[in-house]
Amino acid sequence: MDLARQSIFELAKDASHAFQHDQKNDGGRNKGCTMDKLPDRIILQIFSFLKHKEICHIASVCRKWRIVAYDSRLWRVVSLRPEFSGLHVNSLESLLALIGIRFGPTLRYIELPCELTTAPVLHELANRCPNLKYMTLDFSNAMQLHDFNDLNAFPCNLASLCICLSEVIFMEGFMRRIYSCLTSLQILHLIGTFELSNEEEEEIYEVINISKIKAHTPNLRVVNLYGISFIDDSHIELLSSNCIHLECLALNFCLRVKGSAFRVLLQRCKKLQTLLLQHTGLEDQHMLVAAWENTHIHELDLTSTELSSECLTDVLGRMPGFTFLAVGHCEFFSDKVLGTLIEKGKLENILSLDLSHTDTLTEPAIFQLLKTYGGQVRGLMMAGKPKLAEQFFMNILPFLKNIRICVMGTADGWFLKLSTRIHIDMIIELLAQNCPHMERLEIQWDPSTIRYSDKSSKFIDHIRIKCPQLKSFTLSDGEYYEMVKSNFERADRLKIVRTITNYTTSIVSQLSCYKDLLFN
Repeated sequence: MDLARQSIFELAKDASHAFQHDQKNDGGRNKGCTMDKLPDRIILQIFSFLKHKEICHIASVCRKWRIVAYDSRLWRVVSLRPEFSGLHVNSLESLLALIGIRFGPTLRYIELPCELTTAPVLHELANRCPNLKYMTLDFSNAMQLHDFNDLNAFPCNLASLCICLSEVIFMEGFMRRIYSCLTSLQILHLIGTFELSNEEEEEIYEVINISKIKAHTPNLRVVNLYGISFIDDSHIELLSSNCIHLECLALNFCLRVKGSAFRVLLQRCKKLQTLLLQHTGLEDQHMLVAAWENTHIHELDLTSTELSSECLTDVLGRMPGFTFLAVGHCEFFSDKVLGTLIEKGKLENILSLDLSHTDTLTEPAIFQLLKTYGGQVRGLMMAGKPKLAEQFFMNILPFLKNIRICVMGTADGWFLKLSTRIHIDMIIELLAQNCPHMERLEIQWDPSTIRYSDKSSKFIDHIRIKCPQLKSFTLSDGEYYEMVKSNFERADRLKIVRTITNYTTSIVSQLSCYKDLLFN
């Protein structure tokens, strides 16, 4: 039984049948169907919507619930990292028992912290969980590794492996024991410590051997090297020498990547379609010599890079075309660059576009772009552009008939550059009328920028009703946010309305390989 695919409507239907059967058997004397009379399969489906922490609690209610709660089908995806809402396991002995009794052959995904990543645990996973396909090993907070000299077995059917690295723990003692088990890998995540680092220069250690990894992983399709301080172009060249099936390469926040390896990468990895280079150290001279015209890359992220206008015009103009293009915070992405892309037809198939904080890109150029291609765009980010005010959005929203994700407005006091306030009710009404497929919406204008009234609730009703797929509505904290939040909550649509302080909207979910890129 596939618990994830059975809909709530099928569940209700099964419960109704169980109730009718119960009524028939007792002559209709009972006026209700209690939980204890529901079949195990229905209780199992109900429990599948709960988190593992909650399942552990309800297992103590009665013997029947305990049996259902410990059904291995509820334990296909398991996180044992408490800091990421996972379960806390008190001892290795408890975990070993869980693997054998509760997880077993149905386990497909597991996350382990450093203290639980030991030879006995990995042995047990290899022997008891033949269908384990996805594994995360978190060493990011480790001060030292366990002894792996006795490690002789490791899950050998993995499709995806995520290793969260430490700045100071060298992984070779562990990795040399598992290299031979990695040939089945198609997805590899190596997660660095960029988010934990400070601005002070520290000595950088190469804590994992990229050369040996690439020698044992010939079937990789997706490689994500996120925020690893020691990664540079030599490592990219090493990967390209053995990963001929590579379709997606993500190097976000790898500051030492300059682009000198891209010439070789594009020659060897002919299947490459997605290249993510956010906040890397790309340099013009390296980007210009690569043969971009011979690639199949159609999804590109250059956010927060410092390529010149001439380089952007040349490189982007030689690529075959884009379905996803992110150039947020690119100072030199100008009207000329955009005009060249439109003239050469590079944006004819564009689906997702990030133009946030592009200071040299003007309102007329963006309007012409969206007037031409707005009808096909699914994701659009235009934050941090104070000159794009109310009239601009009133003009372009009617073109965005198929938009799913949209970010607009400028936060952090930029309203001082606007001559008038934003009539937020007009924007909301246009979104409701023209964007029925909206799933994620973020409006960054702060409370001092927007203009609203007591009648604003009527317009909030419209977007809530006419955009039924809306999963996230993010606003600046203030009175208007409270008004929107209470409106959605009264309609039992909880956790939809959020603040930009705690949540950031992105178009990365529009990437073709988005699910493969998820980690943590």
